[in-house]
Amino acid sequence: MTTTTIEREIKLPYSSAEEARALVLATGATPMHGRRLQGDALLDTDDEQLRRRRCILRVRTENGKSRLTFKGPVQPSDMKVREEVETVVGDGEVLLRVLEELGLHIWFRYEKFREEFCHEDVIVAVDETPVGVYVEIEGSEQGITHMAEALGKTTSDYVLDSYRGLFLANRERLGLPGADMLFEPARG
Repeated sequence: MTTTTIEREIKLPYSSAEEARALVLATGATPMHGRRLQGDALLDTDDEQLRRRRCILRVRTENGKSRLTFKGPVQPSDMKVREEVETVVGDGEVLLRVLEELGLHIWFRYEKFREEFCHEDVIVAVDETPVGVYVEIEGSEQGITHMAEALGKTTSDYVLDSYRGLFLANRERLGLPGADMLFEPARG
């Protein structure tokens, strides 16, 4: 199944997953998907055609399932807004090999533990990453605003950067090795 949507989202920073989870549940949000590890690989051509167009091609793997996602350029907004085309694929590792044979290469990998909740027309994710804990809210503009307010946040708290951007901004401060945002070999 393939879906094409306009993705609208924000991230909000938190000091711990426990704090974030408790605050999300206090809004009346309902658990949707339990905590699991997501592994993402971003791909591009050698001459960075996608990055130059401010687009992303991602293969995500979690719980033995994989998805291929194309994200278009971010549109000007108080929230991160962009076209998203996504489809489920049978084998993420095989897909990565096919894409590499077609001239694409992985230029960034990142991992996060994600737990998802739903509330009205938004999906709320508690993301534990090597660079911190974030609540990601995705849905309608009004739904995102209401959820952020219910969490005690305002637009000045919104983080619109990607996880790669957050990794680059925090890598030196946290002393993280390498060019990818990965957990140590012993995971969560």
